[in-house]
Amino acid sequence: MIYFQCDYVEGCHPKILDKLNQTNMEQTPGYGTDKYSESARKKIQDACGIPEAQVHFLVGGTQTNLTVIASLLRPWQGVLSPETGHINCHETGAIEASGHKVLSLPSQDGTITGEQVRQYCLEHFGSEIREHTIQPGMVYISYPTENGTLYTKAQLSELKEACREYSLPLFIDGARLGYGLTSPDSDLTLQDVAQLSDIFYIGGTKCGALFGEAVVIPNPNLVQDFRYMIKQRGGMLAKGRLLGLQFDTLFTDGLYFEICKKAVRQALAIREAFVEKKIPLYGASRTNQQFVVLTSQQMEKLGEKYAYEVWGPDGDGRTIVRFCTSWATRDEDVSALIEDIQRLSV
Repeated sequence: MIYFQCDYVEGCHPKILDKLNQTNMEQTPGYGTDKYSESARKKIQDACGIPEAQVHFLVGGTQTNLTVIASLLRPWQGVLSPETGHINCHETGAIEASGHKVLSLPSQDGTITGEQVRQYCLEHFGSEIREHTIQPGMVYISYPTENGTLYTKAQLSELKEACREYSLPLFIDGARLGYGLTSPDSDLTLQDVAQLSDIFYIGGTKCGALFGEAVVIPNPNLVQDFRYMIKQRGGMLAKGRLLGLQFDTLFTDGLYFEICKKAVRQALAIREAFVEKKIPLYGASRTNQQFVVLTSQQMEKLGEKYAYEVWGPDGDGRTIVRFCTSWATRDEDVSALIEDIQRLSV
């Protein structure tokens, strides 16, 4: 079976594995105070163009979202999110378990607009019964979105401006950040993301690391006591050098963006094969996630050799499925899938 189900079925990039092996018997301080973590922080700060930004390493995406959001909100506040946002759909109520409500906004493609944020805040703060409802305290988005779509620089700038008007920190979930920034449709850079957000994270788990996410805090007003929250939420890894070393490797000689760009190229080749076969696409993803609408017969045929993610029904007996490439996807597996797409009955 060849897996196109998600982008975290493999271990880690060989350069990381080599570095872990080479340094295995070294003795270093714990909790991210080691030289590898410090080196990784410096490389990420340089890549973001904000040398004063704080950088913290956590283990996984849900833990990171929970820790960041819990650290920013007051007890009576909630987080604005697209209705398809990861924190609203795929984290088993983790945010609500922290005592905060996810305030979902409607979205056609996974994105939200600055105008939606303004309208929500106008209605809340203009209400005579506002003290009886959850106050919006921050905004959460992901780049790319759950649907694989992208914010343009203009869209993100407009959203940031709306957040500034209401003093709402803007948090960007970057679990797949590398795949978004290396899409041919992206007009954003890592420095743009750092400038247009208050806090974001660089995903490692889905982008070449064994595990780990790098939280970057460009806004100096948000950095106080963040490590206390990491510890309280169970995110302070004793052997923190295992995280720092991985990001130090990924941010050496452009490796992070190189491997993510390859995955996007492969995904777009798969997309083109479906287009040429006149099999309908779902959405407009130009990242490493591709969504298509298949008949049960087509699903059964491709399922003989390939694992994919079932996304949901699309009517007329058809189903939306996701094919996902990763930093480790082999070109020969992509070629085999394309050949089998070409053989499908339509």
